[in-house]
Amino acid sequence: MVKEIVKDREFLAQKSEPAAKKDMQIVRDLIDTINAHSERCVGLAANMIGERKTILVAYLGGEYKVMINPKIVGRSASKYEATEGCLSHLGTRKTIRNKSITVEYLDKRFNRKKQVFHDYEAQIIQHEMDHFEGILI
Repeated sequence: MVKEIVKDREFLAQKSEPAAKKDMQIVRDLIDTINAHSERCVGLAANMIGERKTILVAYLGGEYKVMINPKIVGRSASKYEATEGCLSHLGTRKTIRNKSITVEYLDKRFNRKKQVFHDYEAQIIQHEMDHFEGILI
């Protein structure tokens, strides 16, 4: 189901909790919601649709990738300044991002994965994972 995008800064500032198999409806809702906003959105964290769970969906490599309970386990020393927007607020903001990251996560079938992401894909994931910590960019 397409969910409304949360803009309440107090809610978005709260940390997310680990997700479990019982949270699969959140995955479906994230996919429906990102599809509804595809013209201006490449990633969504669960708290952006009102769910404080560590689940994100990102448009990577031409498809939507679901990451459940992702953790960044490696970061490049190389960083760059990025300007990012977010559906949860107006305008854009500057931030610093790692050029590449290694992420461990569960896919939508709860299979454990480990993958390296570079450049814009790494940026998207870092942005969505900031939401898990209550950080708004």
